[in-house]
Amino acid sequence: MIASIQGPVLNSGAGWVVVGLGGLGMRVEVPSGRVAQAVPGDEVALHTSLVVREDSLTLFGFETPAELAVFGHLIAVSGVGPRSALGVLSGLAPAEIAAAVAADDEKPFRKVSGIGPKTAKLIVVSLTGKLAGLDLGESTAAGSAGGGAPATVADAVAEGLVGLGWGPSDAQGAVADALDAGAPDTSAELLRAALALLQAGRPGGRGANAGGRR
Repeated sequence: MIASIQGPVLNSGAGWVVVGLGGLGMRVEVPSGRVAQAVPGDEVALHTSLVVREDSLTLFGFETPAELAVFGHLIAVSGVGPRSALGVLSGLAPAEIAAAVAADDEKPFRKVSGIGPKTAKLIVVSLTGKLAGLDLGESTAAGSAGGGAPATVADAVAEGLVGLGWGPSDAQGAVADALDAGAPDTSAELLRAALALLQAGRPGGRGANAGGRR
């Protein structure tokens, strides 16, 4: 199995790049975003998943282990193929996916081309409990202010809440309140704690009267 690939971009197009590797050019399907916008000469490093079909071998590549992990969970859902999973990751960051699952909200998935209401709901049900412990930030090396979770994790959780429709100030405040209340410093637990505060109107938290979604 090809677990990763690193090298110069030889060519690129909508949703794919060709990466040079030992004199060969390997085509890798990627989510829309920074990698998809790479141009020949750019250096990329991708975590990959090789999907084997009777008539094809297709390599999918992702910038972070979190994207790769979510991709693996998505393609295990009945009715979600690799292309649909790639579409989900093109439209939603791992933090946003985790937030939608934690909120039992299938609407973000219904916005992805090719995913209908039933499949969207099945994604939420199937992924429930499977994203716990997932590192939603690109790095957890940075220290945190006030002894809470690393800043990258807190920022990623806030970003996921914004993706669900909460205002940035409400999302950031809920994350801060959750940390102040002693929420675990893992992204999944912090996400659940912050989401619970938002859904409950954040009683006792800063901005408790700020309102809900915007």
